[in-house]
Amino acid sequence: MSGYSNVGQSSVYEDGDQKNLKNSEVPGRPRFQEGMENSHQPNDSKDERSIANRLANEERKLNREEQQDPETKASKQDPTLPAKLQGNEPSKGAKVDADIQAEEEEYLKQKGKK
Repeated sequence: MSGYSNVGQSSVYEDGDQKNLKNSEVPGRPRFQEGMENSHQPNDSKDERSIANRLANEERKLNREEQQDPETKASKQDPTLPAKLQGNEPSKGAKVDADIQAEEEEYLKQKGKK
């Protein structure tokens, strides 16, 4: 059919460079290894893990101690401390958080005395 066209060169329409490979010669993608790390999402409802496996995963989470940098630890003690450590003035939100934290500590002390 391509030989009857009057548009362009005939070499454009020839498929001399197109080859069909045998199935054995087709390069396949590499197979995934079984049991790869983090291959299961713990909250996946369609995952077929047993209840025992889910419970073991939750226990592992509870026993795991997360590493925290000093700035994160400082912010849990005093919300204004990270800014002060870097030589900056604490933000308005950090000041409000510090006030709330102080009020809660005072309330808990009063409640503990009663």
